[in-house]
Amino acid sequence: MTDARATLIDNYRFNAVATSGHAIVVDGDKKSGNSPMELVLIGLCGCTGYDVASILRKKREPFSSLEVRATAERAATPPTVYTDIRLIYRVGGNVSHKAVEDAVKLSKEKYCSVSAMLQKTAKITFEIEYVVEQEGQNSSIDNRTS
Repeated sequence: MTDARATLIDNYRFNAVATSGHAIVVDGDKKSGNSPMELVLIGLCGCTGYDVASILRKKREPFSSLEVRATAERAATPPTVYTDIRLIYRVGGNVSHKAVEDAVKLSKEKYCSVSAMLQKTAKITFEIEYVVEQEGQNSSIDNRTS
């Protein structure tokens, strides 16, 4: 079981802590902390990023970097849930494109619990950017979209 608690500090700022014991500031006004809805997107990026990194490591894929970004649209009327989410995975290193694509799909379809919850209200799509590091040259990017 997971427990969480948010204690009002002032205005719309809360000190929040969960079972892991790591405290964060949640700010509905976004002045000194992330808003609750921003934290949902951050949670999605972290959840799917964890899955993809774990799967690639198990496959012994030599990735050198992984970044997951999200852009999202919300409903116009309350509750203003996310309706469209676009995930952009940026993977560096000499990795198999198929291995990365399989890892992203497994995360979305099987492992990422945050994605599973958000898919109830939002269409989640993704794009993969492959960063190819070449000696003595700038990195190049190859995009794959779904």
